Amino acid sequence: MTFAHRAVRHAVLAILLMSCCSPALAQVRKPDIIVILADDLGYGDTGVYGSKLASTPNIDALAGSGTRFTDGYVTNPVCAPSRAGLMTGRYQQRFGYEFNPVGRDRTGGMSLREVTIAQVMKSAGYVTGAIGKWHLGQPAGYYPTDRGFDYFFGMGSGSDYIIDPEPGDEYIGPQGRDIRIPAGGLAAMRDGGRLEALLQGIRERHPIMRDRKVVRVHEYLTDALTREAVGFIDRNRGRPFFLYLAQHAPHAPLQAPAKYVDRFREVKDPGKRVHAAMVAALDDGVGAVIAALKKDGIYEDTLVIFLSDNGCPGDLRGACSNAPLSGYKRWLAEGGIRVPYIVSWPGHLPAAHIDHRQVSSLDILPTAAALAHAKLPTDRIYDGVDLLPFLDGRDPGIPNPKLYWRDGVDFAMRDADSKLWLCDIAPRGMRSREPADEALYGRRARQVVPAIGPQGRHGMLYDLAGDPGESHNIAAVRPSEVARLEAEIAAWNGTLVRPQWRESKHSTVDFDGQSLELFY
Repeated sequence: MTFAHRAVRHAVLAILLMSCCSPALAQVRKPDIIVILADDLGYGDTGVYGSKLASTPNIDALAGSGTRFTDGYVTNPVCAPSRAGLMTGRYQQRFGYEFNPVGRDRTGGMSLREVTIAQVMKSAGYVTGAIGKWHLGQPAGYYPTDRGFDYFFGMGSGSDYIIDPEPGDEYIGPQGRDIRIPAGGLAAMRDGGRLEALLQGIRERHPIMRDRKVVRVHEYLTDALTREAVGFIDRNRGRPFFLYLAQHAPHAPLQAPAKYVDRFREVKDPGKRVHAAMVAALDDGVGAVIAALKKDGIYEDTLVIFLSDNGCPGDLRGACSNAPLSGYKRWLAEGGIRVPYIVSWPGHLPAAHIDHRQVSSLDILPTAAALAHAKLPTDRIYDGVDLLPFLDGRDPGIPNPKLYWRDGVDFAMRDADSKLWLCDIAPRGMRSREPADEALYGRRARQVVPAIGPQGRHGMLYDLAGDPGESHNIAAVRPSEVARLEAEIAAWNGTLVRPQWRESKHSTVDFDGQSLELFY
């Protein structure tokens, strides 16, 4: 029996139950839904996606219990805009949340006219929880519990977090300095007082919150968020729930306790060692969530989606990997926007399946709404699609044959296997300060919302079927294809609004023989 036939059979059984059984028996449990979002996890940072360094048995097992997408995308190569797209099912440029908020814009948040996935799920009777990194606004009205979440534990901002380093912890400091916390703790370090002052400043400016109350977290942050997620599952096992677990790992600064670092003591490079340890902590968290579902008897009643908010950053000096893709966080190259993407619903969807079709983080909201039988607002465009017919075999088509990106004046579009990237050429004299093969950024000061520079834009066309690493720009030999995609980008751009933020950050990188300017 195919999964499509099984889905039809389940629907028929549900109708029969509702028509001929008592009201109590007719009650069909709605599936729970968990979204686990990693932070800056590279495409090649887990075992199932090809890592030869990180050990991720739980993420690998999640893929084994469901579908692993090779071509899963997010809507932006940096944190906040990517999360806005996921949270709304809409391109964030439709409501102006285009860049990471900076400077005077830090106090803003995602438009209050937008309806979040949590609000959609609450309308269908779900209890909703957000745990981890929010980064979509902290003032009254913008906070997670104002945007449809019944419970929140985590960080309102997108800042860097180190929580009370313990003896044995290893930390990669500025300029790649390898710091190991001695037996006497920070007090025994020569510059421990300075590090403690730094940590205290982070705690005060960017506190950990439970709902609206500041809490002090003493354990490793990844472990604390995992513990909170398991507690939420246990408390709500008797009713349908939606859980958004936005882990901070493996976002910089690179820091991990000895219990994780010790698994990789044979790794000589300290950055790679600590990053692998952070990924291991993330993986243990995935395992703890799945174990809680099994313990509570709701494992087969729960859809789990795992992905990253963007690719890994180049300024970690090779500690992470987007292999075999090109580029990094902040780039509209594949390494910035194509991410690990796994969907698992044991007993309902195929197991150990690899899917090469394009999917997007935009699809998460429509998929969750379909499972919950929730009605979406009809006064707005939804850019994502319900993945269920594609996952269970009813629809052999491509969920998202066309996907678009905009960062200021930089654009990208994927249409089937064709990918066009239009990127502003950096002004003369603004060459990257670091060698291109180091992939470090020559950063400019904060700028106003960008305009196309005097050097114009550089067009890059790639055939991703044979060149996922974007190493062969074929724009010059396919001008008609470039013109067609440029026209489609222009039409899509005409449906968007201006960026909400007055300022954005810029980076200058060398790629495809040009000095390119990125906006984020």
